[in-house]
Amino acid sequence: MPSNTLPQVPPQEVGHFNPSPNINPSPSTTTKSYKLNHLAIRITNPTTSLNFYINLLGMRIIFTMNAGPFTIYYLGHPPPDIDTAEELDSWATKTSEIPNMTTTSGLLELYHVHRSENQNQSSGADGDDVGVSTGNTPPHLGFAHLGFTVPDVSAAVARLREGGVTILKDVGVSSRETVPLSEWEAERGIGRGEIHENYAWFFEKFAMVSDPDGYTVELIPQSI
Repeated sequence: MPSNTLPQVPPQEVGHFNPSPNINPSPSTTTKSYKLNHLAIRITNPTTSLNFYINLLGMRIIFTMNAGPFTIYYLGHPPPDIDTAEELDSWATKTSEIPNMTTTSGLLELYHVHRSENQNQSSGADGDDVGVSTGNTPPHLGFAHLGFTVPDVSAAVARLREGGVTILKDVGVSSRETVPLSEWEAERGIGRGEIHENYAWFFEKFAMVSDPDGYTVELIPQSI
């Protein structure tokens, strides 16, 4: 494994937005064509998850693949100039082809392990709940959220609320509990303190909702 050539990352100044910090090394000819292609999350019910990401958040299925023990659903946002079902089918087919798919950014893979829809009602060998971990429930912390940009956050929240979606943080709210930072962490000396006003100014313009499996989805305004 190559050695770490980055300098020790210094603590960042509280409340200071720091564009292009001097942590970045010079561009590399080796990795200049690398790009983040997709994010994959486990789901327990394809019907409810697809309804959330397709009907409520505007994504469309590019392709599906039943691999035997599991099925994957690849989703993306079609270009805004697509108006007809035929154009949508053409876009999905073209995007699913390599190298188009492998050079497309912003894809979401929904990963359904067959029969996992029953796991929240059962227990593992050690008696623990074997449901999906969303990364925000102590002590199983890790994954934080998915972020979607929308033209009007308040309007999007209203649509999602009408669709029965749980709203975790509405526009205008910027408390530390909605970041989220848990009491479990604070009790252990992790992430203590209040949210700085400079960040709160930006964060209160966001909203956060829960997808069907409990993953946090952040809604970010496309213009402020």
